[in-house]
Amino acid sequence: MSCVFLLIGNTEHAQAASKGSRWSHTGADGQALWGKEFPDCGRKAQSPINIQTQQVKYDPTLGPIELEGYEDPEIKWFTLANNGHTVEMALPSSLGITAQGQHYSAVQLHFHWGSSQRLGGSEHQVNGEALTAELHVVHYNAEKYPNISVALDKADGLAVLAILLEVGQTRNAAYDYILSYLQYIKYKGQKIMIPTFSVQRLLPKQLDKYYTYHGSLTTPPCFQSVLWIIFHQKVLLSPDQFENLITQLYSSGLEVSDNIPLIDNVRMVQPLNHRVVKASFHVGWAVNFRKAMQTLMKILASKIQP
Repeated sequence: MSCVFLLIGNTEHAQAASKGSRWSHTGADGQALWGKEFPDCGRKAQSPINIQTQQVKYDPTLGPIELEGYEDPEIKWFTLANNGHTVEMALPSSLGITAQGQHYSAVQLHFHWGSSQRLGGSEHQVNGEALTAELHVVHYNAEKYPNISVALDKADGLAVLAILLEVGQTRNAAYDYILSYLQYIKYKGQKIMIPTFSVQRLLPKQLDKYYTYHGSLTTPPCFQSVLWIIFHQKVLLSPDQFENLITQLYSSGLEVSDNIPLIDNVRMVQPLNHRVVKASFHVGWAVNFRKAMQTLMKILASKIQP
């Protein structure tokens, strides 16, 4: 295994709430109560959402997401951390994207997942279906703001790439660059330096097919500052890779005697209200065709039954 450096300490999460504020996805500080301490969590343009493909609007002006620096980061090490809410990897500003005419610089990536009792661990849903997990790559608007701290609460401040993860049959070698090091950051506050790799390999190959809408951070303080880009193509991980993700980490620190598993770090879907979800590709006809074929197969099956 490559040389790694283990560090102990706290990590800055781009979605973290103010210092001293407590929150969690469940329990006494759970998401049902977020709005009391973080008013933005109760506003009308929150994330995640359920993407209903029948209501998605095709926008022919939406071009492929352009990546910069993803293939070959200009540093030797990434910092991987357990912040008690997720596993997060800091990214250098040399990584960036161009989306909808704006340039955004990368800050970090992190995961959301379920548990052995909750297999649907993605935050965004498609037609009411949650996938197994979700990867977020967080960027800030580098054309308008000097850093993410300034951009965090601005309406046009952030862009997040969302990659829906699903169980497949074969191992995804790209994700082992992260998952193989989770054993070193089991507890909240632990972090480790890992060798850099091509972040582009974590993304789907089809960067031209995606859904997009304006929403919020999915954790407190829930600022409505995010241009969401949810890729249509899923990324597959093996069953043992998902098992590694949902069983390795704790939301409690090393000093706590009772370990609290870090699982189900998923916010419930939020009302779309009057927002419009756009797509860079034609989606409605494909859904209708699939449903029509399923109906036809059921009819044919019923006719050939004795």
